[in-house]
Amino acid sequence: MTEPADVRAFLAGDPRVIAPLILGAVLTHHSDAGPVSVRLTEVEAYMGPRDSQHPDPGSHTFGGRTARNAPMFGAPGFLYVYFTYGMHYCANIVCGPEDAPSALLLRAGEIVDGEGLAAARRPAAKTPKDLASGPARLASALGLTTADTGRDALAEPFSLWLPRSPAEAVSSGPRVGVAGPGGTSEYPWRFWVDNDPTVSRYKAARPRKRAVTI
Repeated sequence: MTEPADVRAFLAGDPRVIAPLILGAVLTHHSDAGPVSVRLTEVEAYMGPRDSQHPDPGSHTFGGRTARNAPMFGAPGFLYVYFTYGMHYCANIVCGPEDAPSALLLRAGEIVDGEGLAAARRPAAKTPKDLASGPARLASALGLTTADTGRDALAEPFSLWLPRSPAEAVSSGPRVGVAGPGGTSEYPWRFWVDNDPTVSRYKAARPRKRAVTI
């Protein structure tokens, strides 16, 4: 499947099913500075809000539709990019039919084109495998910001090429940094290519400390 219509039809399914199959796909951003392409090696699936058939307490849509998460309620193949911790951007590709919000967080990948530009955007990276090893690093290497949220990942200046065949060895487990029940083994919705050096290290969410009043 290489035509945008075929890719969009593929993305219109359940992200938990799509996730292991999209590993190895190549996402490209043709920015004014030049193209950068990343081969996806790790993704996380996120489902819908409380009133959906598949409520996901770890999803940005769990509390319902907002101006921020609106792209997740749109057509498959579009980007949902958010800003977090006051310093990082993270990119998702919307899945499922419209009004059934779900998406894949792009957690890690290998830069397969535009390594020089990716390295310029990621000067802290010590080796090529670190350029897109983690969702914030991947978004930075591709030059993605919240200005790209709601844009079509299947149309210029983007493209998404699906792998010719599924990855040979894929593992799944709890999602990274998701607090509460959405980050437990009951939600093994993080998928990665086994033994790939670009896959990020797993970190469980830390419980939030509450202020103590005396």
